Amino acid sequence: MPDPPISPGTLYVVATPLGNLEDVTPRALRVLREVSLVACEDTRHTRRLLGAHGIATPTTSYFEHNERFKGAQILEALRSGRDVALVSDAGTPAISDPGERLVRDARTAGIAVVPVPGPSAVTAALSVCGLPTDRFLFVGFLPAKPGARRKALEALASERPTLVFFESPVRVVEALTDMIAALGDREAFLCREATKLHEEYVRGLLSSLRERLVARDSVKGEIVLVVTGAPEARPAIEDPVSLYRRLAAEGRTRREAVKETARLLGRPAREVYSIVQEAEAEAEAE
Repeated sequence: MPDPPISPGTLYVVATPLGNLEDVTPRALRVLREVSLVACEDTRHTRRLLGAHGIATPTTSYFEHNERFKGAQILEALRSGRDVALVSDAGTPAISDPGERLVRDARTAGIAVVPVPGPSAVTAALSVCGLPTDRFLFVGFLPAKPGARRKALEALASERPTLVFFESPVRVVEALTDMIAALGDREAFLCREATKLHEEYVRGLLSSLRERLVARDSVKGEIVLVVTGAPEARPAIEDPVSLYRRLAAEGRTRREAVKETARLLGRPAREVYSIVQEAEAEAEAE
């Protein structure tokens, strides 16, 4: 009699602390303890977290430069019925971190993928920035090359939602310089080393954030920048004379055109009448 088919395991996408090891859920710890394997960016980093909570689950590296062949090995483990937890060095995997390919391939293979939610640098920064958060656009990391970075920012200049960027400490000053040039000097928020010993949260104009960092010998730690979206475009307001002349050309009497001009511009009718009279006198004198 043939052996029954093996049921595939489950891929758990587990959020881990951004810095403070206390920021981990009981469910995340249980899953990390119960799975057969933990796939992580840096095994040394993840073992510190596991060790702090008395977890001895085996780990395997899974990062940007080995995700193609390592992903195949992890999928094979899942197909054989083993449960696997995917973690990143900090926060939620697959959000500008390795994992997107593995999640996609697992779903394509019919393997269950289950989130174990928790810390996220994006939501952590948004929650304390004090800027509009009803709508936001997560950009992630900007291109490292200056030309491509400026082009990417110019494409975002008219976006109305609040913008959220990840940035490297070695490029953050250059990124802020390009943001000011492409977006204007907008209100923004700097989140650096979130939940860690030297965490820093600062709100101000992009220029003031840049000045703050330029004054330092060096900048350390991963950074989230939250930038207000493009301001609402205001319709061009006609000057009183042009508006009056347009209304008069539509067939309104002089009195009607003056009153309607005053109403549309929110100005006193007597003031509008005086401006129109002065313009007509200048036209006659020419």
